[in-house]
Amino acid sequence: MSLSGKVAIVTGSSRGIGKATALGLAKEGVKVVIAARSESERPGAPGTIHDTVKEIQAAGGTALAVRCNLREEEDIFSLVQRTMEAYGRVDILVNNAGIGSYRPFLETTVKQWDLVMDIDLRAPFICCKAVAPIMVDQGSGSIINVSSHGATNIYSSTLGEDRDAGIALVGQEYGTAKAGLERFSWGLAAELGSHNIAVNVLKPLRPVITEGFRAQRPDGDFSTWATPEAMVKAAIHLAGQDAHGLTGATVTAEELVQRLTL
Repeated sequence: MSLSGKVAIVTGSSRGIGKATALGLAKEGVKVVIAARSESERPGAPGTIHDTVKEIQAAGGTALAVRCNLREEEDIFSLVQRTMEAYGRVDILVNNAGIGSYRPFLETTVKQWDLVMDIDLRAPFICCKAVAPIMVDQGSGSIINVSSHGATNIYSSTLGEDRDAGIALVGQEYGTAKAGLERFSWGLAAELGSHNIAVNVLKPLRPVITEGFRAQRPDGDFSTWATPEAMVKAAIHLAGQDAHGLTGATVTAEELVQRLTL
């Protein structure tokens, strides 16, 4: 299915997997709304929403930068309103923004728990609430919720606070939020299917190297990590789905890309 002319909102797209996904969709002719808080760079957090837009435009694509604090419901609905004002529709929503944690349970505060839940679970719920009525009116749409192996595993091969540990326990709040996101997506696919809206979960098999990880751990060994390439290819495929295609699925990027090349 051609994606040319479609409109996508990608959260957390100032850097990392979100940025790579936005660039990939733009190359397919999608008009992409770049949503994140980052209007200026911070230590350990390279890239901004404006940088992503400039890269897309330099390559001949169409993009709009919208600053959005995903902890604020009003910001999310404003993001969708801005999208409608600029492009008149929303065909694709990629709930990519996320925040991780490796803190032990006994050291986790309620404030830290709430932060992860707000970004990783509450924000995707509100984003879906904001775009679903538009997709219902259009008679089609694709929602992609980005999850993690932390939803079904308690250990991560990314480094935690102890860089020499090699593996670390996934923070309870992070794993719980991602598991909740997967269950939410499954149920949402069933509810929105009659409106021809696909809802799928996408996650990588291996940790994905991003600008943020490199900036935070300049001396880290990322030789076994994956690049965002498979995530981008898989996201492009899922972006073209509706309820008559693939929906209600939880897929790993590498496995989906392998199937597409068979």
